Amino acid sequence: MHILLTRPLEDSQELILRFKSLGHQVSHLPVMNIEKKDYENINLNEFKGIIFTSANAIKNLDVSKINKNIFCFCVGEATEKIVKEKGFQNIFTASGNVANLKEIILQNFDQKIGNLVYISGEIISYDLDSELKKEGYTIKRIITYKVNSNQILSDEFIKELKSSIPEIVFIYSENSARSYLNLLKKYNLLDIWMETNLMCLGEKASSVLNEIKWKKIFLFNPGEEEYLLYKI
Repeated sequence: MHILLTRPLEDSQELILRFKSLGHQVSHLPVMNIEKKDYENINLNEFKGIIFTSANAIKNLDVSKINKNIFCFCVGEATEKIVKEKGFQNIFTASGNVANLKEIILQNFDQKIGNLVYISGEIISYDLDSELKKEGYTIKRIITYKVNSNQILSDEFIKELKSSIPEIVFIYSENSARSYLNLLKKYNLLDIWMETNLMCLGEKASSVLNEIKWKKIFLFNPGEEEYLLYKI
């Protein structure tokens, strides 16, 4: 099968190698670019719990002076993997859903223990810090990166795309879906996907792309990419 991946190369590399090892053709179109932001210099050891809702949040954070035994809450397995590589020990992980992550925090972190710090990107789809404040928690949000949309497709990529339309496209966020849709509109590529299966990480992402005619639309959780290949 021909598979199109849309995350940045750093986040797609393992999956590209895995799919190719299985004999699939893989194209790579990073629809978003990650840009590190300067953030407030504070003592993170003043907090008793730390929250990450994306792998990029921790990748762009200096963790050298953080106590690695702090309560650490991750939105999903991809984030958990990076957190473990950074040395954190006391980790609680949700299934890729921020609302579920909130429940895990409520169940495992007593607000009497101390304050929380929430590390995130500039744009979030769920206002986690506000929701936790409603529950009585004291929480500070720190933004470590922002996301920029890819605005350009090369003539060579468009030619290759039209000559071999992917059977599968993976989209990982609502922002990625919007960026992907804008690229398709800009280069008049909206009407070539009728035999393509769209794989979306969540309903918000899929709803953005509903105006395109797809063969089928599937929702998935992080880590299920290879499993999805056997559903079509």
